[in-house]
Amino acid sequence: MPCLADPPSGDAVEVERFHFLHDTSSKFINGNGLPSSTPQPLLTASRLVPQCSPAQSLNANGNTQSMNVNGALFPSLKATPLASYYKLHRVPSLPSTPSSDSFTMESVQLPRRESTTEPPPESTTQNGLHNKILEHVVRTPGRQPSPQPTHLSVPGSSQSNILHEEGSGYVAPKFEGKDQQMEQVMDQLEEKGFIPPEFVESETNWFYNELGIDDMYFQTETVPAIVNHILSLYAGKVAAFARDDGRLEIRLDKEAVDHAVYIDTSTPGVSAVDGPRYEQRIDEKYVNGSTSNSSYRVESFRSGSHLPGEKDQLRCYFVYKCHFPHPNPGSEETNLNIIGETRFLQKATQNTKDIYQEVMNKVVGRTGPVIEMFEMPASREKRLVVAYRQGSAMGMFSALSDLYHYYGCTSSRKYIEQFSNGITIMSIYLQPLPQTAANAKHPPIEASIYQIMKEVSLLYCIPQNKFQGHFASGRLSLQETIYAHCVWVFVGHFLNRLGSEYTSLASILDPNNTVHAEMLSKIKRRLRTETFTSDYILEIINKYPDLVRSLYLSFANTHYVQTRGEQDDFIPTLSYLRLKVDTVLDDAQLKSLISKSAVNEHDQMVMTAFRVFNAGVLKTNFYTPTKVALSFRLNPSFLPGVEYPQPLYGMFLVISSEFRGFHLRFRDIARGGIRIVKSRNREAYSINARSLFDENYNLANTQQRKNKDIPEGGSKGVILLDVHHQDKVRVAFEKYIDSIMDLLLPPTSPGIKDPIVDLHGQQEILFMGPDENTADLVNWATEHARARGAPWWKSFFTGKAPKLGGIPHDVYGMTTLSVREYVLGIYRKLNLQPDAVRKLQTGGPDGDLGSNEILLGTEKYTAIVDGAGVLVDPNGLDHAELVRLAKKRAMISQYDLTKLSADGYRVLVDETNVTLPSGETVNNGMVFRNTFHLRGGKQFDLFVPCGGRPESIDLSTVNKLIVDGKSTIPFVVEGANLFITQDAKLRLEKAGCILYKDASANKGGVTSSSLEVLASLSFDDEGFSENMCIRDDGTAPPFYDAYVKEVQTVIKRNAALEFEAIWREHQQTGIARSTLSDTLSIAITKLDEELQEQDLWQNTELRDSVLEDALPQLLLKKLGLPTIIKRVPQNYLRAIFGSYLASRFVYEHGSSPSQFAFFDFMTKRMAEIHRAREVPVRVNGD
Repeated sequence: MPCLADPPSGDAVEVERFHFLHDTSSKFINGNGLPSSTPQPLLTASRLVPQCSPAQSLNANGNTQSMNVNGALFPSLKATPLASYYKLHRVPSLPSTPSSDSFTMESVQLPRRESTTEPPPESTTQNGLHNKILEHVVRTPGRQPSPQPTHLSVPGSSQSNILHEEGSGYVAPKFEGKDQQMEQVMDQLEEKGFIPPEFVESETNWFYNELGIDDMYFQTETVPAIVNHILSLYAGKVAAFARDDGRLEIRLDKEAVDHAVYIDTSTPGVSAVDGPRYEQRIDEKYVNGSTSNSSYRVESFRSGSHLPGEKDQLRCYFVYKCHFPHPNPGSEETNLNIIGETRFLQKATQNTKDIYQEVMNKVVGRTGPVIEMFEMPASREKRLVVAYRQGSAMGMFSALSDLYHYYGCTSSRKYIEQFSNGITIMSIYLQPLPQTAANAKHPPIEASIYQIMKEVSLLYCIPQNKFQGHFASGRLSLQETIYAHCVWVFVGHFLNRLGSEYTSLASILDPNNTVHAEMLSKIKRRLRTETFTSDYILEIINKYPDLVRSLYLSFANTHYVQTRGEQDDFIPTLSYLRLKVDTVLDDAQLKSLISKSAVNEHDQMVMTAFRVFNAGVLKTNFYTPTKVALSFRLNPSFLPGVEYPQPLYGMFLVISSEFRGFHLRFRDIARGGIRIVKSRNREAYSINARSLFDENYNLANTQQRKNKDIPEGGSKGVILLDVHHQDKVRVAFEKYIDSIMDLLLPPTSPGIKDPIVDLHGQQEILFMGPDENTADLVNWATEHARARGAPWWKSFFTGKAPKLGGIPHDVYGMTTLSVREYVLGIYRKLNLQPDAVRKLQTGGPDGDLGSNEILLGTEKYTAIVDGAGVLVDPNGLDHAELVRLAKKRAMISQYDLTKLSADGYRVLVDETNVTLPSGETVNNGMVFRNTFHLRGGKQFDLFVPCGGRPESIDLSTVNKLIVDGKSTIPFVVEGANLFITQDAKLRLEKAGCILYKDASANKGGVTSSSLEVLASLSFDDEGFSENMCIRDDGTAPPFYDAYVKEVQTVIKRNAALEFEAIWREHQQTGIARSTLSDTLSIAITKLDEELQEQDLWQNTELRDSVLEDALPQLLLKKLGLPTIIKRVPQNYLRAIFGSYLASRFVYEHGSSPSQFAFFDFMTKRMAEIHRAREVPVRVNGD
């Protein structure tokens, strides 16, 4: 056999670069015939024999020769240079100067990317592109390693997965009556007379023996059903003669209660973009909705022979309802003999069961999918196995077909197996298409299988993206279509901006004029709604696939990391099946290309948004081999200041098939809850989607204002469930958290979590907590952070279970304690008796805030509104009955109606045509519930919103609460976030209402969470477990009980300080309390930031003095200040130092103190420190 001992010059350079691209999973043989971990140039078969590819040799002319291994002949593959197979697009450094453009094509600056590290060395390729090597990736300093939450069988693993048996791995129980059944079938076919007698036997034999159908089908189906199937197939053959093209097209489907059969004409390696699309039908009807109680297994076979005169084959699908011997084994059970389905256990060989058992053991402990590949001995066939939790990847079965077709593969068999522990496992037998001129562009399966495996993870995130048609047709790659899908989401949230015209109009109108303000509010809402709908944006993007490709290359050029240096010729980020190498355009060239390509201004605006997205992405998990959702850390500087005057510090965008979500924060050190928003119908979803970002921004901004007393700034996360996935609360939350953690933790498992490009260049830690629909999920998040090795797992989530060191807000009434302090403050200032105050409350006894407000309050409740409906009694609701519901956390639907007076009533949301005691008729209970808080009349003295959607009272509805210029409700303490818009608050206060807004009133929860975080940062793991974690027997450590009481004391003290400051300033200035709340927050926040930047922190006496006052005394007594300073991050301690000094100064001197006030404040503090130092210490009574 010819051999090249040494690489020659000239053409041999290309020969040396050509190899089968097995990444590092191949076992390389060095020149001595010994295994080597170092890849060797592929020169001869004796130098390199990958286990996962056919053995071939490369002759001196650069051509492979056929070889015979173990009796199997492998035909030669043409040694084409890699550039023909793979369009290698290298990653260049970032442009040194940013470009600018805007959605309105005017002058919005694109965010500038900055890095704290030197730019990487670059090697330039022939097409002007660059190679970003792993060692030179912009990395986050100080990031710690972590184990990974998902699994991928990857190149570089210690063992190659080689099957130890030939065949399908399934053996159907032999059907003893098959021959007799065939005779009965032929008899009935002859009786019907549709098939000529001389063809009956051949057609029956073809159906029974040539289509690859196993005996399970024949044992399951009746003779008449089989006869109908054979007749349908024969009719398809006859119909071919009537077609103009003469093409034989056979389609058959039968759906019964417990099984289904589909047979379709199929061209190997080609996705069906029209026709019945049986795989999509199977996904939607049988696979997507799988649960442990109701699921279906699927078997699919391709006929071994082609149809007469055709290149097509028949593809058969058999769907069977699952029957489990053990239907409820528990989600952690892994024994296949317990969780397996009856047919699977009967048909699967022991080798197949062993494979599935290994995969099952991995997937049960994972967040995302397990992806494995197995070699078939003496064959180029690959067996791909994908396992995931039921319901976490909709449309995966059909999407996988599009994926492997794109890379020139076809499948001979496919199986979907369901298990009673809630796991789905798919097994696909992949083969390369026969090599022809048409598919010569495809890489060999030995290379493409790893591309397919990596992209399965991308499919898992978004199995069916909005541009799937371009992918199925081969116009765009999977990466390009999913990239376009993500930008489509981005554009939908940020292209509907108000523009310069709105800004000009706002500057002309008088914001203090109620009519003007209301008109502006309506104009803003209409502009946001009607400018660019999601369907319109989708229509525009679909027109420009070539532009999408160029924009994607720019994105990939920045964020793809070459993980194996110059050996990394296998680039999994780009569509390398094109016939020529594309050129990566810089931003100026992209701007010019968009301008030339777009046919109108709207198209240009949408496609320009792609550039804005590319410029804003600081890091992403898009190219991480395994992931559960796509996450992007964005630079928020592209947001227009006129609409978002308070600049954000950080923004995360997370996208999956089940949801989309944001996480926003106003400071590096920030904390806030994560909420999940549900939608009752498509219309509600559209409304929620349009307002998602603005709601998130306003919630985080409110959090920023209410966090004035604590070191953390404000943040918030909002997850919007897709309209078709309203039941996927847990799935969405877990994917959201895990994908954000991809950007916070460093990868250490090559091929599973590869390094990412980090243009932010700074370590980030997020502090999160529970909010709507997530209270029961925070334990999982805490445990998951610990499992992934996050050093900050103890402080990652607050509100967790006491056994994990959490201080639950609802159990101890933390948020309510702050709200109550404001209510009691009003009573105290106005000398009111609580039991005489008539009270309205939204958010009922089933909620955290609502239930504790009932338990702590002593007012006369006259109305409560919750998710169930409205409960009213002008004479006062029975307090004992309300307490019973609050302790039970039950809705008002369970209120004992016998305890209502004659004037009392209850209207539930699903009731209609209800007559009230007054004679009024309620036509619709839902509408009545949603608008009850806006009913006029002087029925209430105090309104405490403890629940409800944001903006339930806005400028267009607030006038319903104002009669003759006076507010119908004298006192409002806003417990629920953003329940009343700011302009509506000001309108109520102008009408005489005493109103304390959410940012001041409900800060008790954030104070509790902050002190919980502080304890978790101060203790080491052992001390945290000993002092802050409830024991298994339910008893609390003494320190825990005492610490909770101190936290409650701090909450009430901080609330009282702010209440008094706002009351005092309002008395002195007449400024609305809602405005003063913001003014105080801004003053404290600004002073806090200034103090952290000053040299005051370097004064150790002052620092220690402030920290001794600011930190909980129990913590100081337990650990000592030096230990706390050593363990708690310095930026966190500086934040404590600044926030404590700033809040105490502003509460004492107001938001607009004299220029000497702070000097006087600090002089007194320093004098106290000196006096304390001069006090002599008395020893032994001297």
